[in-house]
Formats: sequence, structure tokens, C-alpha cells
Amino acid sequence: MEQETTEISKDYIGMWVTKDGNIRHELLPNNRYDEARGNRKSAYQGDYTIIGNHIDYKDDTGFTADGEFKNGILYHAGMVFYKEN
Repeated sequence: MEQETTEISKDYIGMWVTKDGNIRHELLPNNRYDEARGNRKSAYQGDYTIIGNHIDYKDDTGFTADGEFKNGILYHAGMVFYKEN
């Protein structure tokens, strides 16, 4: 089986959105993120680290989570995000 090519971390910077647009997850170039939920802007903010296709999050309250980028899609906490152009 051919091993997948690791995508470049800078390609992940930008806005990621659930299909229904309810959750908007912006990965900023300074390794910070800002997540909006519904009409609630900046519902969650914190730091992120990307190694290969794996992302680790730590929000400003200390909560941690992780996710995986696969084929241009972000899988995070049971949700699926698509990158906005």
C-alpha cells in the first residue's frame, strides 16, 4: 500500500467550516485558533500544534483535543471540517 504524502502545515492555515456552516474554526499563522459556533464569535480560542497530518489543540481554559487532516478534510472531535477558499 502506498503511503500518503504528508501535507505541508502551512496549507492548513485558514478557515475550516462544518458542512452546515455552524462551526467555523480558523487556524491562524501564529499557532493560535479561533472557533465560532453559530452566532457566537470566538466561542473558543487557544493554541494548536501540527505534526505531520495530526493537530493538537489546547484552548485558553486548558481543555485539550486533537484532530487529523486527511485528503484535504479536517476530522476533529467527531466533526468534519472543510477548508474555505
